[in-house]
Amino acid sequence: MLEKSEIRYRLNVAAILQNRDGKILVCERIDTHGAWQFPQGGVDEGETLEQALARELTEEISLRPKHYEVLARKGPYCYLYGDGKLKKGHHGKEQYYFLAKFTGTESAIRVATAHPEFRAAKWILPREFEAKWLPEMKLEVYRTVLRDFFSVSI
Repeated sequence: MLEKSEIRYRLNVAAILQNRDGKILVCERIDTHGAWQFPQGGVDEGETLEQALARELTEEISLRPKHYEVLARKGPYCYLYGDGKLKKGHHGKEQYYFLAKFTGTESAIRVATAHPEFRAAKWILPREFEAKWLPEMKLEVYRTVLRDFFSVSI
């Protein structure tokens, strides 16, 4: 068992895009049918959280900063991979979630990118997010995030 001081977290950002109807964007992972999540990714050396957010949204769903406005940032939210697993030298992720108002048109979002991570994207009401879409390691973070941003329980 690792001591808390020994745990290494990978710094990460995640985007909750919300449209004019109050719906949020979730994306289905290309490698796991039925696994829906928010766009997210690691913060590279020398990047600010905001720079990482812009890069990840561009890489994962082709969305440019001109198509959204950041409204709030909360975190950190942490989770471990479990079973002592290491990924790229880290035991888990320390995530900062950004709520952003989507100001673009639907055509601004494309999951068919140069290195696709998602097969589909859809808009849902926050209360429609389903716990079964997530791996166990991410479940508590998503529960907390949805409660913190939308007062929703999953």
